[in-house]
Amino acid sequence: MESGRSTPNRLELRRDVSAESDVDSPGQGGIRGKDPVHKCHSDPGGGRSEGARALRQHRPPAAPNARKCVLTLDGYSYVIVASPPDGRGGRGSASPQGGAPRGPPSPSHTPPASAASAAPNEQGSLTIVRRSSGKRLGRTPSSPSCAPAPPDHLLDQVDLATDNLPPVDTPDACDKAALRLRCLLRQLHRGEIPAEVLQKNLNYAAKVLEAVFIDETKPAVSRQQSAPTLVFRRLADEDDELSEVQPDAVPPEVREWLASTFTRQLATTRRKADEKPKFRSVAHAIRAGIFVDRIYRRVSSSAMMQFPPDVVKVLKTLDDWSFDVFGLSEAANSQPVKYLGYDLLNRYGMIHKFKVPPSTLETFLTRIEEGYCRYRNPYHNNLHAADVAQTVHYMLCQTGLMNWLTDLEIFATLVAAIIHDYEHTGTTNNFHVMSGSDTALLYNDRAVLENHHISASFRVMKDEECNILQNLSRDEFREFRTLVIDMVLATDMSFHFQQIKNMRNLLSLAEPTVDKSKAVSLVLHCCDIAHPAKRWDLHHRWTMLLLEEFFRQGDKEQELGLPFSPLCDRNNTLVAESQIGFIEFIVEPSMGVCSDMMECILGPLHSGCKNQDSSQNTPGGHEPIHEDADAQIPKNGQSKFKIKKPWAACLADNKKIWKEQAARDAEARALLQAQKEDDPPISVEE
Repeated sequence: MESGRSTPNRLELRRDVSAESDVDSPGQGGIRGKDPVHKCHSDPGGGRSEGARALRQHRPPAAPNARKCVLTLDGYSYVIVASPPDGRGGRGSASPQGGAPRGPPSPSHTPPASAASAAPNEQGSLTIVRRSSGKRLGRTPSSPSCAPAPPDHLLDQVDLATDNLPPVDTPDACDKAALRLRCLLRQLHRGEIPAEVLQKNLNYAAKVLEAVFIDETKPAVSRQQSAPTLVFRRLADEDDELSEVQPDAVPPEVREWLASTFTRQLATTRRKADEKPKFRSVAHAIRAGIFVDRIYRRVSSSAMMQFPPDVVKVLKTLDDWSFDVFGLSEAANSQPVKYLGYDLLNRYGMIHKFKVPPSTLETFLTRIEEGYCRYRNPYHNNLHAADVAQTVHYMLCQTGLMNWLTDLEIFATLVAAIIHDYEHTGTTNNFHVMSGSDTALLYNDRAVLENHHISASFRVMKDEECNILQNLSRDEFREFRTLVIDMVLATDMSFHFQQIKNMRNLLSLAEPTVDKSKAVSLVLHCCDIAHPAKRWDLHHRWTMLLLEEFFRQGDKEQELGLPFSPLCDRNNTLVAESQIGFIEFIVEPSMGVCSDMMECILGPLHSGCKNQDSSQNTPGGHEPIHEDADAQIPKNGQSKFKIKKPWAACLADNKKIWKEQAARDAEARALLQAQKEDDPPISVEE
């Protein structure tokens, strides 16, 4: 430490890759400023205490091509010397003179060999010695000093960004790490360093520490008891494409997974149980993992399902709220589920993440599509399945909800959307119960259709040709199945009001905590009834198809002598009024609660980004990221996080059109009724 300055825990690294010894000759003891981190120097003329002499006896001489690192921390210096397998390093090569002064080495100078080092050492050695700093050893003023620390103004100019740092195994890395650690200590003393910057720079310094002792050019040798061995084998040649991929090029979670996977596999064949994997071996394992990943992607892409050009063109608008699923069906030869489902699972990386064979996924989607077409329903068919899946995609992607969910939860949500009405009979649960169908008997009149959708879909997935879950672990499968069951059961309209009420009550709490299963269940339920919130032409077409399905059920009810279910009598149904009521009492409240829930969930995730972006884009510091012009701003001056709600404008427009239609229909009925009253009944005489 510098005299007269209190600097807590100053730490810096340097590495010496030259062939020179760490001992200066008497003529090299020039005056230098004290430096807590330095290349080791000894005092050839004495001036040290007896403790220093004893310590020097145990310090190994640096051999040619040896790698050395010295760090000073809390008053102690740590000398780490990694010697190559040339027989000149290690503890066995200590001079028999003990602490006698030694002159500077020359190219022809060879340290005297002891009996322990008579035979060449065929393995490298790693030696670590701790010693007190010069101040504690009683260094005299005439003793050689350390290299001067960089001036303060230079430390203030250090850029702590970690984007363009040199690789950790290069000579420049130690100097960079040393300078950055000095700068970090200075800023820590001032209390100016952000936690994220500190973490990234310390992580880089740790990588330099771990990499400095490993020489990947040496062959791997067996471990012996005399000294630790630098065991390492290359996992990839420098000439292949993996050499360009740095360990920092992958996210931390990927790094953790690859390291745990590949290092365990390597440990069984390359390492003994008591050895810990070195960082470089982990780094190359990551590179090997990326290589395997690229091979898998190439093989998978070659087996990927082919998309017709017209389908590709339509799918370019998949992120739109009012996506035209009818146009997709026309382009896809009436197979919208097959192409849209495949594209969604591929976009989210589910095919690769869960190792779903492309041919298996294609077969599964084809079977699901066939089940949707089994009863030839006007509304609950493959078009509806594709429409709901696309709407769920919008909720996940465009609102950012996907960032709150795990990969498995996203996988379950997309699959639940695809199969949520599988083999729908075109009739309601009430019809099954009232008619006493076999399905109602099987499921005891409770969520009859929803239970069948789930059960029949999982039966399809039990078929080996359709088992898209074949590579899930046992725990993953149980979680996936539980999520799908919860989500599809939540589409039962008999649970609607209780579901909305429970979520609204939860959101009214001071610090609400939303369960993920309940959140995605509400999202799927809202997407299932969202066609009134789409563009008018789409919504009107869906309405006519749904009413036709209702009317067909009414015809069956009439044949069975059952009372008409609501909206199922084709001769006495007020279409416009029914849609106005459906929008006002069902769809609008549902979308409102769903929006509030997502804002509650995503607000904390977006608060940091929102504040930064808003301060840059708007003079007042608040950039509206929502479509509501009347959004309230709390008293603290921070605008509440809002998601985009394209459905709000569509609902208002559609409701307005239906009200105009209802007024015209009312006028037409009144006119017809007046005509009936004005025209006297015509009597027919015999």
